[in-house]
Amino acid sequence: MKLKTNARALKGTVTVPGDKSISHRSIMFGAIAHGQTQVHHILRAEDITATIQAFQALGVKIEERGDMVCIQGRGFEGLRPARKPLNMGNSGTSMRLMSGILAGLPFETGMYGDASLSRRPMDRVAQPLTLMGAEIEGEGERFLPPLKIRGGRLKPINYQLPVASAQVKSALIFAALQTKKGQVSEIVEKELTRNHTEEMLQQFGGRLKISGKRILVPGGQRLEGQEITVPGDISSAAFWIVAALLIPESNIQLKNVGINQTRTGILDVIEAMGGQVEVAERTELSATLKVKHGALKATEISAALIPRLIDELPILALLATQAEGKTVITDAEELRIKETDRIAVVADVLQAMGANVLPTADGMIIKGKTKLHAPKKKIRTYGDHRIGMMAAIAALLVSEGEVLLEGSQAISTSYPTFFDDMETLLAVGRKDEG
Repeated sequence: MKLKTNARALKGTVTVPGDKSISHRSIMFGAIAHGQTQVHHILRAEDITATIQAFQALGVKIEERGDMVCIQGRGFEGLRPARKPLNMGNSGTSMRLMSGILAGLPFETGMYGDASLSRRPMDRVAQPLTLMGAEIEGEGERFLPPLKIRGGRLKPINYQLPVASAQVKSALIFAALQTKKGQVSEIVEKELTRNHTEEMLQQFGGRLKISGKRILVPGGQRLEGQEITVPGDISSAAFWIVAALLIPESNIQLKNVGINQTRTGILDVIEAMGGQVEVAERTELSATLKVKHGALKATEISAALIPRLIDELPILALLATQAEGKTVITDAEELRIKETDRIAVVADVLQAMGANVLPTADGMIIKGKTKLHAPKKKIRTYGDHRIGMMAAIAALLVSEGEVLLEGSQAISTSYPTFFDDMETLLAVGRKDEG
């Protein structure tokens, strides 16, 4: 598709889609709880559909009622064998978290995904779940999908995560809940990661103890259905935040954006770079973000900050190309096993548009400020939604020539209305200019 270029300003208000991580977990907890769960403002995207269909195949009744998704929870014991392997599409979150749930079920379940998911290793989840007693088969030493999981009686685990991963942590929490009553699993994080699973477990009536990076999860718990309202996804909001910071005369508002402190690393980075983002109308779960264009300076992004913005690093790399000085990103090797090798692909896309980006083993070195131009050939998303959206925002900065995107349908994975929202913000900007 042909991307919008030469943007004059973004103005107006947008409500971003529901948080993808919370949407996944609301379906999962609703299914393993007892009784009805109602979920409002859930993300309507392909990844979430994969999770919904997986639980429907396991015997859970899930139906849409207007703007609400209603789940008739059956508890762990009410889940039934699927008639065929579960198709997880492009959703690594679905496959990894479902692995923890399936690990405790007394039957075999297969899971597979698309070409991208089939290249993503699942060993980080498979290894500790095997230690707990599950039998897991995958391709090669790194357990590439498709997977087969034979669950059953799980034993508690005392496990220190070798990598900072909310997905692995969450899978182990789901598995730990299925150990016997009175047994306690201990999970120790390498760095603090997003805590949606821990918060939602407690919302559904579950118990756990958290002390710094140490999490204790008792087994044999019974969860009860709840009513959930999903806040907007800050990972989706990040694209408009960066666009407004970079395009002169921009002034936008983003409504109902989730501000969980384990997810707001992007706001800390923008503050360090001198960007203008005001957090207003704050509630416990969400806020309105007001963003204005302004000059930016380079910064360093590393260590404990990385898990709080891992999904925002592609768009932050674009932001860094327009900041004065040298931005250094380190400790982000997790990017290499996302939907694509995001270190390599982000560097390729931005280099093709004239940016000074040097990929490293665990991050990037980006020198700004550089003028972006139309690439000589089509930009490929490689099936990665965040690469597609980053390219679309980068194209807005190009003043001459065409920018063509191949594989734009990947954006529907997390943000089906992305281009509609872009047109809304551009249209208000054009109206104000005229």
